[in-house]
Amino acid sequence: MKNEWIAVDQYITDRLLPPDPVLDGVLRANAAAGLPAIDVAPNQGKLLHIFARMVNARRVLEIGTLGGYSTIWLARALPAGGVVVTLESEPRHAEVARSNLKTAGLLDAVDLRVGPALETLPQLPADQPFDLIFIDADKPNNPFYLEWALKLSRPGTVIIGDNVVRGGAVVDSASADPSIQGVRRFYDLISNEPRLTATAVQTVGSKGWDGFSIAIVNAA
Repeated sequence: MKNEWIAVDQYITDRLLPPDPVLDGVLRANAAAGLPAIDVAPNQGKLLHIFARMVNARRVLEIGTLGGYSTIWLARALPAGGVVVTLESEPRHAEVARSNLKTAGLLDAVDLRVGPALETLPQLPADQPFDLIFIDADKPNNPFYLEWALKLSRPGTVIIGDNVVRGGAVVDSASADPSIQGVRRFYDLISNEPRLTATAVQTVGSKGWDGFSIAIVNAA
């Protein structure tokens, strides 16, 4: 990770993100609980927040909660009565996230479901589509998460996939890493899906070299 990347992220954060004791406390609580330090960066969290506001999201689906840092960014974008449904496979992570959401005063705006996402996704009603879907969980299952995202979407739904560059390793077709192959299949599915208009952006910063995809579900 280059020091310049970190310095620029900090510059952006210092100027465009006001101090936030709640979110800072969430990161400290996650670290104290031993959660992996794979939360989105603060400026990326605010980007999710802005995306949700841009599409006037009332219903958001997040696949991969961790300690709830990105969940809070998304939930803060909701109007009254809106909800974030967030799925977390690890009970310990979910416990920490629930505590963080309580501290943030957002328990009523978040439906946190615990268990493997491929088991909890089928429990979500297809007749209540989401306005924005954020996929940020185990990468080998990304193709399956995309399939479920499409089932739970409507024309105009925005689908965001995190960590889709993998330090540049995504271009290695011969990689034996299941995460790399999962992301590559994710791209293939998006590329061949006529219901989606999509692109991806690579990023550098405090989280290293990675990127995100963003797609919108086309009108029928």
